[in-house]
This record gives sequence, structure tokens and C-alpha cells, in this order.
Amino acid sequence: MNSSPLPPPSATGDDAGQPARMLREARAVLHAESAGLQAMIAAMEDGNAGDGGLGAAFIAAVEGIWSDNRRVVVTGMGKSGHIGRKIQATLASTGTPAIFVHPAEASHGDLGMLQKGDAVLAISNSGETAEMADIISHARRFGLLLIAMTARAGSTLAQAADIVLLLPDAPEACPIGLAPTTSSTMQLALGDALAIVLLQRRGFSASDFGIFHPGGRLGTRLRRVRELMHVGESMPLGPPDMELRRVIVEMTRKAFGCMGVVDAQGRLLGLITDHDLRLALGRDLDHTLAADIMNPTPQTIGPDLLAAEALRVMNDRPRPISSIFALDEGGHAVGILHLHDLLRAGIA
Repeated sequence: MNSSPLPPPSATGDDAGQPARMLREARAVLHAESAGLQAMIAAMEDGNAGDGGLGAAFIAAVEGIWSDNRRVVVTGMGKSGHIGRKIQATLASTGTPAIFVHPAEASHGDLGMLQKGDAVLAISNSGETAEMADIISHARRFGLLLIAMTARAGSTLAQAADIVLLLPDAPEACPIGLAPTTSSTMQLALGDALAIVLLQRRGFSASDFGIFHPGGRLGTRLRRVRELMHVGESMPLGPPDMELRRVIVEMTRKAFGCMGVVDAQGRLLGLITDHDLRLALGRDLDHTLAADIMNPTPQTIGPDLLAAEALRVMNDRPRPISSIFALDEGGHAVGILHLHDLLRAGIA
């Protein structure tokens, strides 16, 4: 976008055309930033060692951080600093230890936050941010891995760095070409790429992610069945030779709407539900046994299944179920999960 800023609506004499004009301008911004991302994708297509391109530098950055299990110290000033804080947060939440150090505070004591073996990810579009001088010098003095994210290959930052993640030349979406827009979008996207590739390199799982996100909706969705299920004496269980009269008592007392039929070792043999009871009420209550009316192939889950996945299992059937038993690898009943447990946890 190289057009001049738009005049205020009152000066145009065409108020009716303003919505369309604003949408055109908005689309132009998105196109400009998208073009920057496409240029970065193209720059990363070649990743041969020693070719000097963005792809090779990216691989070197990933390996430099991962192979030596380095903590990443992210730094940046102004808009690059805001982007840096988000990159640091994404790295930390996906298994790569990371902190943010403000470059202006670094020379007033915060350089003490940097440790031997750290990698410094310094973000500066121009590569000439004066406030970063001390942190760059510190990284060089103590042999820290210095990774530069910049758009200027000949800049002071790039020349000092061990690895240069060189952003492609792409015009800012700002009509006067000054406000960081396309450049900050590229910085953020490249930081996300770095974090996610490191995540995959580490074999970071949804379970690991849940450990770092115990609060909020996301943490709730990542809870495991074993965290919510009822265990021990609270489970409605009985042997296969339990009389129907006692089955009714056990199911009524435990109030799960079902009873698990187990052998002497606690292995689940079958399930009796309220529906099964209704069908059997015409039978002799003292001579009809649990084994006579149980479903021998009930739906079950494992205790380490995500609670959200357990909800899908309970609902993804012609007749949704409200309670489900969790079995260990030996088929023993170790817990029971009720729909109300999922509701209370905010999952259902």
C-alpha cells in the first residue's frame, strides 16, 4: 500500500462510500501482511546447510536451542518487544524454557538474569536498536548463543549474531510505511514456527501442555479421567451371582444409574443399567442373578484418557450414556465417571 492516508469522512463529501473504502483499506492491509508471510515461506523453502538462507538459519536455531537444552532469553524494544513477549510466552508454554528481558532494563541489573548456556533471541527489524547494545555485548562476552531476528543483514545486530533469522524485504502495510505492521507479523509468525518446531522436536504432548496450563478453560479440557472419576467404595460393583434384589439396592445406594459386574479379582465382566433393570423387573428378584441380565460388552475407557475425549465416547453412540467405567490394562474396574462430573469440571 503506497496510497496517502484517507481524508476524514467530512472532507470527502461521500459518506455513503466510506464503508466500502474502509473495507478496501482493511483488505489491502491483510494482503500486504499476507504477502510478507508468503515471502517468508518462500525464503524458508531452501534449508541446505551452508546456503546462508532463512531455512538453514532456522534449522541452526532449532538445533542450537534443542541439542544443548538451552533456555531462551528473548529481548526486543518497542513493537519488537511486544512481539518478543508473546514469543517468549509461547516458547515457555510449549516446553522450551524462556524468559523476556527488556533491553532498557538489562544494563540496570537485569543482565544478571542471563546464565551460562542460554540462547539470546534478539528481535529488531532494523538491527540498530541502541538499547540492545549492552545485552548484545553481554552475550558476546560470555559466549551465549546469539540469534538475531532482523530484516537488515548488514546491521550491527546481524553482524554480531551467531545465527541470523533474516526476514525478507516486504513493505509495511502502513500507508506511510512507518508503523511496524508487516514486519511485526513476520516476527510473530517466525517465533511461532520456532516454538512449534521445538515442541515437535521435544515430543511435547497434550498432557505436557496441560501441566503448563492447569487453569482456565484450556486446562480444564486437558484434565484426565483419573482426576474426575470415583474410586473405591463409591463405585457400584457386585459379583455375577448377586441376586437382582441386591443389585437394585446397590444401584440405588450408589446412584450412578448402573452397576459393574466384577469377578473376585475386580475385573469387569459386564454392566447393568437402569434400562436393564426395567426389562428385568418381571423376573424373580431372589433367583435372577446379575450375570443373567448384564451387558457383557459395555463401553469402557482408560483412566488416562482426556476427560474431553471421554465425553465424546459417552455421547458418540445411538443412545448416549451418563456413566462409564474406567479400566486398567488388566481389565480391572479402577473408577467410574459420571456426566455430572464432567459438568462440574466445565467440560460438558
